[in-house]
Amino acid sequence: MRTTATGEPTAKEILDRIDKMWRGESSSGEVTMEIVTAHWQRSLTMDVWSLGKEHSLVKITAPLKEKGVATLKVEKNMWNYLPKINRVIKIPGSMMMASWMGSHFTNDDLVKESTFVDDYTYRLSFSGLRWGQFIYEIECIPKPEAAVVWGKVVIIVLKEDLIPLEELFYDEDGTLMRTMTFSEVRSFGRRTVPSVTTLVPADKPDELTRITYNRLQFGIDVNEGFFSLRNLKR
Repeated sequence: MRTTATGEPTAKEILDRIDKMWRGESSSGEVTMEIVTAHWQRSLTMDVWSLGKEHSLVKITAPLKEKGVATLKVEKNMWNYLPKINRVIKIPGSMMMASWMGSHFTNDDLVKESTFVDDYTYRLSFSGLRWGQFIYEIECIPKPEAAVVWGKVVIIVLKEDLIPLEELFYDEDGTLMRTMTFSEVRSFGRRTVPSVTTLVPADKPDELTRITYNRLQFGIDVNEGFFSLRNLKR
């Protein structure tokens, strides 16, 4: 990895690594999503597939009452399949900030194609000891033309291996809206990534959505034809 004159990686190199950490050219896996709100909590198990940034398919496998519910993303288009009524619903742009399956993640989180390197200006805002660990902190501000909903994103990574620890999302007024933390680092094949992502909304600190990768494989044999409305309903 290229470094600065001080021997440290550049902010661009750190962000590029984070952008590509979970994506890869193609991937498949099994994910558990735990949702905790003030009034209820539930857990979903899902099979997931992706091809680059533009194609993804998510199918719920458990619990039984949700089994078969699926979401397909192709470029900036998104569809949900509801097996109980055997209906495919295209998600309109006006619903992109709505909750996905009752979680704290939005439809926009699933379809976003933005990358920190391409869609934000960024700077290394801190390098040193914090929480007993040596970390880098990078401040990202969206470019004026970028289709990004946040006013600022702050990313904190471990200095030793550039594994992300936390991402903080702010609105255009500088108010913290949500915090995403990463934990339980695991190796999936040749790639080492945090296997758990926890999202906490700032206005509801006792609520959360936690995503755990139970299985994750990169470089799978899949093409664009797999990501079809026919496969959405299978």
